[in-house]
Amino acid sequence: MDNSEFFVGLDIGTNSIKVVVAESSDDRLSIVGVGSERSEGVSRGVIVDIDKAAGAIKKAIKKAETQANITIRNVVVGISANMLQIEKCQGMIAVGSQSKEINENDVRQVMLAAMVQNLPSEREVVSLIPKQFSVDGFTNIRDPRGMIGVRLEMTGIIYTAPKTIVHNTKKAIQKAGLNIIHKVISPMALSQVVLNDGESDFGAVIIDMGAGQTTASVVHDHNLKLSTVDFEGGDYVTHDISVVLNTTVENANQLKLYYGNASADKSDTEENINVEVVGKSEPTMISEEYLAEIIEARLNQVFTRLQAPLEEAGALSLPGGIVLTGGVAATPNIEDLARKIFDVKVRSYVPTQMGMRYPSYSLGLGLVTYASRLNDIGVIADNVVNGATVSNSRPQPTAPEPQPEQTVDTTQEDQPTEEETPEPKEKKTSKFKDFWSRFFD
Repeated sequence: MDNSEFFVGLDIGTNSIKVVVAESSDDRLSIVGVGSERSEGVSRGVIVDIDKAAGAIKKAIKKAETQANITIRNVVVGISANMLQIEKCQGMIAVGSQSKEINENDVRQVMLAAMVQNLPSEREVVSLIPKQFSVDGFTNIRDPRGMIGVRLEMTGIIYTAPKTIVHNTKKAIQKAGLNIIHKVISPMALSQVVLNDGESDFGAVIIDMGAGQTTASVVHDHNLKLSTVDFEGGDYVTHDISVVLNTTVENANQLKLYYGNASADKSDTEENINVEVVGKSEPTMISEEYLAEIIEARLNQVFTRLQAPLEEAGALSLPGGIVLTGGVAATPNIEDLARKIFDVKVRSYVPTQMGMRYPSYSLGLGLVTYASRLNDIGVIADNVVNGATVSNSRPQPTAPEPQPEQTVDTTQEDQPTEEETPEPKEKKTSKFKDFWSRFFD
């Protein structure tokens, strides 16, 4: 046996649930299975019917198991940034009356001390990110285990979300017969794959365009500093097409996927499209330009609403610009529309792995990447947040079963649902430092 590990990312989206299975071996991450199933019981990225969501999760897991030829037991799940709160935290404990060697239990205790805050009863800590430890006044320590000291301190960041969102997610996953090994705020996972090292360091904005909502997140110094959610996404574009053209939602979605364009100016003015209109026996002809006008109007509204909070935070001045991802980011010419509104450089991110070449798979890939990169301190922090008392050894997310040899067909992947379809480093200026010092030093 080799030293490979399996990680399974579970992305519970509004219109589809995606499962990504990755094998980590010798610091390399290989995608070995993908599963996708239409969502049930999910609205705007939040589970509203636990039983229906659990059923859809089971189906998506089954598809991934078949392709990866393994049995899935443990998953890394993304938690939406709805009503996310980000706060600094600090904890201190006395290791002993005399100097003693700091062990893992001491690290756990100082993390627990840092998490003791006056959280409202309706909120729950989703993630704890230790930034540095201090032993007897010696600072900037990444891992204090094995050191000698009397006093241990830790500073970090905690991310909290409404208990309802977290509880419903955990309950649905448990009903699907799975265990959660890591809960990850979705923008944190996305930053692992959609941003390069320079963008994560000097700062960039990720706009995740899903079916039920659009989330804009600011990453700086490799940390999530700000997240804002607009509760409109690809489903609203589909609804607009349906209402304006008087066609069914199913037809509207097909028009969006196959003929959609985010820029009326760059659409084909001469190409006509047949549209089945409710109450008429014969289809109506419309131009691609007219369809693009409908789509552009809605996307323009979404971007414009996101512009205000991003400008207020100074995020549009960050050198990394904006990176678009999520299912709606597959719309042709959407980058041009975003550049026009935000007046910054804009690019889109699409996974390059076989069978995942849709922007809607970005989060699933980000989840497995995040989990594979966690160091021992990060694993301990996750265990503390989840109330675990075992050692920091990684649980195996999947348990391979001996099965007949089979060939995985990566060319016949799930087609997109209605949700789907390196920068040079610059010198940090005092402007960015002054802005972010309002959040974290």
